[in-house]
Amino acid sequence: MITEKALAERSNNECELCKSAIGLKLYEIPPHSKGNADDCIFICEKCAAQLEKKEELDSTHWQCLNESMWSEVPAVQVVSWRMLNRFRNEAWASEKIDMMYLDEEHLAWAKESGDHENSAAVDLHKDCNGTLLNDGDTVVLTKSLDVKGSTLNAKMGTVVKNIHLVKDNTEQIEAKIEGQTIVILTKYLRKK
Repeated sequence: MITEKALAERSNNECELCKSAIGLKLYEIPPHSKGNADDCIFICEKCAAQLEKKEELDSTHWQCLNESMWSEVPAVQVVSWRMLNRFRNEAWASEKIDMMYLDEEHLAWAKESGDHENSAAVDLHKDCNGTLLNDGDTVVLTKSLDVKGSTLNAKMGTVVKNIHLVKDNTEQIEAKIEGQTIVILTKYLRKK
């Protein structure tokens, strides 16, 4: 892909945020990337997971913004500004936000996703004990459940394999029990 090659060249095969060289990938900046190098950055897996809210934020990792916020690449500046705003309640990030300058066009782009208004808290799929759930995990039901619109009764202790996380609802997963795909609330299961 031409864009990925251009980004690899632009970044010297390093994450444009933290300088890591491990697990690099193209990241299209939401909400409406056009897929060209100007709307994308080249980042590592750790930065991507935290940007996409698939992992708890690690304040220590994001100290890298001290350098990346000064990048000449507008896309890197926009993501740096958004991430600094997620940490705005921490003194180090608040100071950096005050120092950072984005022209009107890039500031509008940075604010467009609304991500800067969110807190640093990340909503993740967790079981009844607070253990992080992932696609493909095996879980055990902690309560007997009647399945609406069906005669199926999923008994407490039932082992459910290969779950799928419901993308827009961290309190639900999808799974097959006795050949039927059902939605189960995460508060009624524990990771095995």
